[in-house]
Amino acid sequence: MAAGIWVRLMKKNHIGSSVTVPCSAEEWQDALEKACHELDVPRPMVLPRHERDWNEFSQTRFLPDHFVESVKFDRMEVEFIDPDKKKKENPLYF
Repeated sequence: MAAGIWVRLMKKNHIGSSVTVPCSAEEWQDALEKACHELDVPRPMVLPRHERDWNEFSQTRFLPDHFVESVKFDRMEVEFIDPDKKKKENPLYF
């Protein structure tokens, strides 16, 4: 599997629906547009807060207030996934 974003529509802390879209970490907003089309939801407004979260954590979340149209979920979570990237080893564990 190639790297990409995993978009989840959350309702009461459960995944209502989700989709993955292949992309690089820098192309996440273009992939988000494709994911919204596949999930049949409006595209959210990307605010500076979302860009900071993305740059720092490679993930962000959108609340219903971040959409111009009304939505039927509590939040949209977007996370970058790269299965080929090696996880950092924790020096506290042997």
